[in-house]
Amino acid sequence: MDNAELETVQDVPPLEKLACSIHVVTSPTSRSKRFQQFMNLVRGRSHSLSSYDSMEMQKTVDTLLAQDRYDAVLFESALIAGCRVPHGVEVNIDQHNIEHELLERTYRHEKAGLRKWYSWLESRLLKGQELERCARAAQVLVTSERERVLLKSMLPESVIEVVPNGVDIDAFQAISSRQEVAGRITFIGTMHYYPNVDAVLSFAQKCWPLIRAKVPDATWQIVGHDPLPEVQRLAQLPGVTVTGSVPDVRSYLAASEVVIAPLQVGSGTRLKILEALAMQKAVVTTSLGCEGLSVESGEHLIVADQPGAFAQAVIALLHNPEMRVTYGTAGRKLVEAEYSWERCGTKMLHVLEELEGRMLIW
Repeated sequence: MDNAELETVQDVPPLEKLACSIHVVTSPTSRSKRFQQFMNLVRGRSHSLSSYDSMEMQKTVDTLLAQDRYDAVLFESALIAGCRVPHGVEVNIDQHNIEHELLERTYRHEKAGLRKWYSWLESRLLKGQELERCARAAQVLVTSERERVLLKSMLPESVIEVVPNGVDIDAFQAISSRQEVAGRITFIGTMHYYPNVDAVLSFAQKCWPLIRAKVPDATWQIVGHDPLPEVQRLAQLPGVTVTGSVPDVRSYLAASEVVIAPLQVGSGTRLKILEALAMQKAVVTTSLGCEGLSVESGEHLIVADQPGAFAQAVIALLHNPEMRVTYGTAGRKLVEAEYSWERCGTKMLHVLEELEGRMLIW
């Protein structure tokens, strides 16, 4: 964004312009996920949408909107944007993923017949309603220009703006290289989330043996809460640790010589990469893993889409500390320039002020 575009908000820290309160809505315990998925398919409903239907959420929204005057609401994804709001209250949707795209990509990537079939059907059930909710919104926010172009091609009349994901660059800073563990590789992510599970299982099968053959003392930590049984079993491999939930990922990043993001499925942009770059870590990822981010392979990180090339990139970085420093320094500069919370928050405020201007015109 050009500095002139920020003229009205650049002197005001983002959080000082916003006041917020938190209201926690709990969902009642229901039957198993698989049973719910089956029942929604029988009813011809999207499970992704149905799982976010909540009378308690609607009651909370109704109560808040009745207590005070609001010009607009911001829903975090179309999945929860089904809540009713009064006439005159503008709906904004923050699409951190294009959800049906994520399902379509899962369908194209998946080999197992049942998951493949389910992802195809669920993507068809979800797509129309997701786009309908976005079309009704006053504006839709996405995390990258790629997604803005994609969504605009399907919703040409909609206002679609880019507000990137950001990282707290004060919290995620480089720590002394003395804390690094020689040969340490790290993957960070929620470990019941299919794209992350698929990534580590594939890396374990296709890349890890190649790396250990060249770097016998290499270790790999899989960091993230709620690891599925198939992920937990990876701890049986030599050199692999599955941590489960951790209080703070920064110590694990600090200990890493290389951070990996071997993703084959996804949508939106990956916070795990921004956090690693902010801590000046050398990163190896796939094209999809860094999709939507303003990174250049060979400058800020290394992109490798084939298992052999991915493994070789990790090996090269493990053997070359100067290369790791070069990538880490460039990555930190990029995050400071484009992905700090301050910059992304300012962009968000600018987008909301533009909405306010359009509402006044209307």
